[in-house]
Order: sequence, then C-alpha cells, then structure tokens
Amino acid sequence: MSNLLEVRQVSKRFGAFTALQNVSIEVPKGSIFGLLGPNGAGKTTLIRIINQITQPDEGTVWLDHQPLHQEHIKDIGYLPEERGLYKSMKVGEQALYLAQLKGLSKKDAKERLMYWFEKFEITSWWNKKIQELSKGMAQKVQFIVTVLHRPKLLIFDEPFSGFDPINANVIKDEILQLRAEGATVIFSTHRMESVEELCDHIALINKSKKILDGKVSDIKKEFRSNTFEIGLLAEHPSELLTNLKQRYSVAPADFKTIDDQFKLKITLDPKTSSNQLLTSLSEKAQILRFNEVIPSINEIFIKTITANE
Repeated sequence: MSNLLEVRQVSKRFGAFTALQNVSIEVPKGSIFGLLGPNGAGKTTLIRIINQITQPDEGTVWLDHQPLHQEHIKDIGYLPEERGLYKSMKVGEQALYLAQLKGLSKKDAKERLMYWFEKFEITSWWNKKIQELSKGMAQKVQFIVTVLHRPKLLIFDEPFSGFDPINANVIKDEILQLRAEGATVIFSTHRMESVEELCDHIALINKSKKILDGKVSDIKKEFRSNTFEIGLLAEHPSELLTNLKQRYSVAPADFKTIDDQFKLKITLDPKTSSNQLLTSLSEKAQILRFNEVIPSINEIFIKTITANE
C-alpha cells in the first residue's frame, strides 16, 4: 500500500521549547490513522505543519509523492478541535463562503451543501445564525464544510467533542464511509474506544518524540502476553486451583457472567499452546469461557507512556 502522507524527520522549536523532535510518520492511502499522545505531546504542532499553518525547522512533509506546497491546501480538509465558525453569520452563507475558499464554485458548493444538509436533516438551519445553534449542531456544520470539497486527506482533531452518543455514531459512520470512498483520514483524539473502532494505523507521540507506530493489529500482537480469561464449572475448585498453580501463572479474573463460574486468568509460557491448556482443563472441569486477553489501545497507550516517562 502506498502512502498518501509522509512526514520525514520533522522538528519544530518555539524559542527554547522543542515541540517536535525528528518525528517521522507514514499514512497509507485509504487508511484511518490515529495520531495519539498526551496533552502537550506535539500532536497539534504536527497537524499545524501538515496544514501549512506553521513551518518545520527541519525535515520535510510529502503529500501524494510531492513535497508539500501551497497548492495542496485544496487537497486537505481540517476539522480543528477549537471550532472556527463566525457566530453572527448565517449557516448557509458561511458554509458557501468557506466552500468557495476551498476552490468550489458557488453553484457546486450549494449543490453539495444541500446534499449534506438533507442527509443530516438540517435544511431548516440554513438561515439560522451560528450563535443560535448548540455546540453539537455547529460541529455538524463544520464537519460538512470540512469534507465538502472531497479532499484527499482529512484531518479530524477530537471530532466527537460535544456530540451526544447518537450524533457521535452518525459522524463515525460518515468517517468510515469517506474512507470507503477513497479518502485518507488522520484522526486525533483522547477517546481510545474511538481509536479501537476506527483506526487501521496509529502513531504515539510523547514529549515531542514518536515512541510507537504501526498497524493496530501488529501493535496488539507485540503487546499480547499469552494470557487467557477462563470460566469453569468444577466439582473441586480449590483442588483444581492448586494443580493449575503448579503448572501455570494463575491469577483471579473479574468478568461478568450469568453462571456461578470459577474465574481465572492464566498466562502461558511461550512453549505452551492454548490447545494444551484447553485439553488439560477439559479433563478436570466444564469450560464455559476461554478468551485470550487482547490488550486495548488504552492499555497500550498507558503502558508505553509510563515506560517512557
């Protein structure tokens, strides 16, 4: 898979403060790429560099195999965390104005806006002023303006902020649809459950440096520990526990069930397979649950940041 965006050894300083230090990322075409990190890590600075709001002190950025230049503005759609709509302007008037700044004719802009307004069932907002809308309503308008010109690269910074769960799902579905239609997405958020649902690749930045990146599936494999959550029905659970502790690393497990199960968490050494464990358990108890414990993005985030403090 070729890359739409490549950031190569980018550094940025503000006086004595280093915001980014030799950061490189590759964003594959047609992917949803999670840009993660604690507050102040450097994510916003990197996003501003990609949008040409500020320039790097060292390094380069390439978009679609070309060095980033002014003409690429039309190829990028950016939804910032701090929204930037003019509160006293009417919704339709402002949306038309912003669409034309991205290179659309007034006719094309209005046709596309009406498509999105009808899709989101907000046609009645056209003549309202932004200040009359709730935060979530205004964010729907800004989302539409961001995607309207069908850019190659979409950058969403905390896109679900202010949305209720229903509208957050609407926006999430639209992001997935845009990816299906060929768009490439950079997605920055502190909501790790959204990263789990949406992202194919991630990069983690901390204290101006990239400390982790790759495909989500590969990163999860790297952090897996060969640990299994197990629910059993056994006639003699204490005897079984003693036997298991002699052979494996065993700890209590905590998961919800509707049965009175004997719950364990068992970690295997690299030489022992899950099939061997299953066979051993089936001889002594009825197995009701047997799940590998896959680390979540949130757990990986915390573990990696903590290890780099």
